[in-house]
Amino acid sequence: MTTVSVAVPRKGRPLEAVLDRLARETGRAPLADDVISTLRYEKAVAKGRQNATGDVYERLATYSDLSDAREPEYTLVRDDRPGMPRRLVFDSVTVPVAEGPDLRLVGREEPFRALRKHEVALGFDSADLVLEEVVQLREKPLSDLSAVNERIDPRDTDVRLVSGLGDTVWHSLLATREATADWDGDLTRAFVDQYEGPLCISPRYERLVEAVLGSAALGGVEFVYTGDESEEAAIAETGVGVYLTVTGSTARDHGLVVGEGLFPSETVLLENASERDDATRQVRRVLAGAETETELTAR
Repeated sequence: MTTVSVAVPRKGRPLEAVLDRLARETGRAPLADDVISTLRYEKAVAKGRQNATGDVYERLATYSDLSDAREPEYTLVRDDRPGMPRRLVFDSVTVPVAEGPDLRLVGREEPFRALRKHEVALGFDSADLVLEEVVQLREKPLSDLSAVNERIDPRDTDVRLVSGLGDTVWHSLLATREATADWDGDLTRAFVDQYEGPLCISPRYERLVEAVLGSAALGGVEFVYTGDESEEAAIAETGVGVYLTVTGSTARDHGLVVGEGLFPSETVLLENASERDDATRQVRRVLAGAETETELTAR
């Protein structure tokens, strides 16, 4: 039986979105629930919010059944928190697919880059990373996922977006009331078009924000970042900025107005078109989901 490997994140919301999709399309809900609950527990242990039974190596041996590829395996990475604790993360699992090749999820720190290097044909990663690395910067803004593929230079990569998973968090425009006192209107892209001054952005998102605002709107705008405080506090100090929001409650706690959602930070299915074959086409149809309204890449 053919097995198709699919690169996935090792932990966090993007991996949970992938497992939820897999459960819905293959009926493997118990598997998804098991992996999600295990990783949430281990995250709580790494953050010091949960007391663990046994050391990390004992738990690793308990969770991983190396004799059966259909059972999940885990591995250890160094967490970037103070003291650099070892953290258990997802490694791999093989899932049988009805009337098709087996599907093997393989954990990667950066799945998008595994696709770019032709290690796998399919994978899931945040749409953010695509914008941060390969989309072309233009005068006009990039506002949704459907326009991403058109902005990828085929000389840069063969990877394209197929579909999103709907686990959307927005890169939103945020500002203090003082910074918008002379602006008569809602906090939208139109505000940025006329704004001149500092705009607070985490350095990793500068290129993404330039893509989603468009270079024409950034004349007279200077990207700044104030350092070791929370993102919301840094934006409140600067006056205007862009950051990820879910409910916006933390931003409002810092006295910020939550404006337009500029671009969805969403987990997306990616395909390296040059690696496509009949087996990967079958798996892609499963992973894209029966309810997907449109696919973002050519067949």
